[in-house]
Amino acid sequence: MALSDFWRSSLDPERIMRVTVTRWQADTAQQREEQLTVEEPLEIRIANCPLVVIMRTPGHDTELALGFLLTEGIIQRASEVVRIEPALDGDGLPLANVVNVVLQQQRERPAAAAFGRNFTVSASCGLCGRNNIADLMLSVPPLAPDYIRVKPSTIYRLVAHLQAAQTVFSHTGGLHAAALFTIHGELLLLREDVGRHNAVDKLIGHGLLHNAYPYDEHILLVSGRTSFEIIQKALLARIPCVAAISAPSSLAVELAQECGITLVGFLRGHAMNVYTHATRVEES
Repeated sequence: MALSDFWRSSLDPERIMRVTVTRWQADTAQQREEQLTVEEPLEIRIANCPLVVIMRTPGHDTELALGFLLTEGIIQRASEVVRIEPALDGDGLPLANVVNVVLQQQRERPAAAAFGRNFTVSASCGLCGRNNIADLMLSVPPLAPDYIRVKPSTIYRLVAHLQAAQTVFSHTGGLHAAALFTIHGELLLLREDVGRHNAVDKLIGHGLLHNAYPYDEHILLVSGRTSFEIIQKALLARIPCVAAISAPSSLAVELAQECGITLVGFLRGHAMNVYTHATRVEES
């Protein structure tokens, strides 16, 4: 298959491509058109020095960059960022899929070295090991006790709202989604991406850009499983309740318990598991 066999879809040229495939049904094969989710690299630079390359679905790149910088501890607040702009080549023309971040206090060294880390980011990336929980809790305080209460009936409705709003997924079947709801179940924001972590970073970046951060009276719903990194991002965004259609990992449950987050898994139909801080879920 050549590159000429792929072309952008008129449905959403930025995020959907069309391709001709051979479809087998039992012993019969036929040619037909399918829709694919676009996956492309986004390079984030700080002071024109490369920091990270993230494999992502194009769209909302400023949100993704800002959310990534916050959840990786490179910034603590939006005011530290002067602007996020397209990076330029030697002729002063914008580079595709490359953004440059200008901080209030720029570093003179290369970005990755200046921050003392090397990033490798894919759809399944993440930190590993129990020690990360202790390290995280030293730098980020747990959520304070609150009086937030969410009805089970409210949580049961979240999945239907998310699925109805997944426009790209409905065409491709190839995206994760993260959605932000009020505690009363109103959908405020949804982001789709090939990487589940990217989708959450885009939600957080949106809040930073629009002065809606932190999300301390909201529910985060993710379309897949819940990993340690999802709970880590929720903690940094001060989200008190995280729900997922699939299962959480053991480390996600441990971190949610330590940091005061209500974690819901296997949210399907009118059933769910509440793994941690179950007092927030109750019928009034």
